Amino acid sequence: MFTGIIEEIGTIKNVSRGSDSAKLHILASKVLEDARVGDSIAVNGVCLTATTFGDGIFTADVMAETLDKTNLKELRPGSRVNLERALRLGDRLGGHMVSGHVDGIGTIVGLEKRDIATLVMVQAPDQVMKYIINKGSIAIDGTSLTVVSFQRDRFQVSLIPHTAHATVLGSKKVGETVNLEADLLGKYIERLLQGRGEQRENSQLNLQFLAANGFL
Repeated sequence: MFTGIIEEIGTIKNVSRGSDSAKLHILASKVLEDARVGDSIAVNGVCLTATTFGDGIFTADVMAETLDKTNLKELRPGSRVNLERALRLGDRLGGHMVSGHVDGIGTIVGLEKRDIATLVMVQAPDQVMKYIINKGSIAIDGTSLTVVSFQRDRFQVSLIPHTAHATVLGSKKVGETVNLEADLLGKYIERLLQGRGEQRENSQLNLQFLAANGFL
C-alpha cells in the first residue's frame, strides 16, 4: 500500500525490453535509503518489485499485463517518473490509501493556470469515471489528488505549486497519458452492493423453485 505522497522524481536510465516484458533501470536517491531487494516501490503509481540495487539506481521488472494496462510502456531513457516507497505501519497518511494497481490510462486534455494553481483536465475511461465524485480522491501517476469537478468522461484536479514541482504532473503536456487509480473505498462499496444484489437474486430463484414444485 502507498499514500500517493510522492517522495522524489526518478529518471529512467535504461529500458531493457523482452519479447513481452521490460526491465526498468531507474536513477533515484531517497527511495534507496533503506530499500532492499523485494521491496515494493511505486513507479508512476504502479507497484513494482525492486530486483537489484546499484550506485544510485534500482531495477524493476514489468510484465506484459502491466505494460498493456499502464503508461510504463511509453517510458524511455531520460523519462522522469514519480517514486514512492510502500507505506509502513505508523507512517502518517498524508494522501489516501493507494494500492499501486492501476485501473486505467487517462489523457490530459486541458491545462489552465489560475493564480497559483494549475487546473488539469483528464479524460478517463468508464472503469475509472464510475468511481469519480466531487471532492473524492484519485491517484494520477501515483499522486494523491482531490477531484475538483467532473463530466461524463473527464474530471479536473488542481495542483498547488508544491505538487507541480515535486511530481511529474507539473511538466505534463496536453495529449500525454497518465496512470489512474480510483479510490479503494468506492470499489469496496460497489462490491458490497453487488453481493447484496446477488443474494436477493438467489433468494428470488429459491422462492420460484419452491413455488414451482408445490412447496409454497
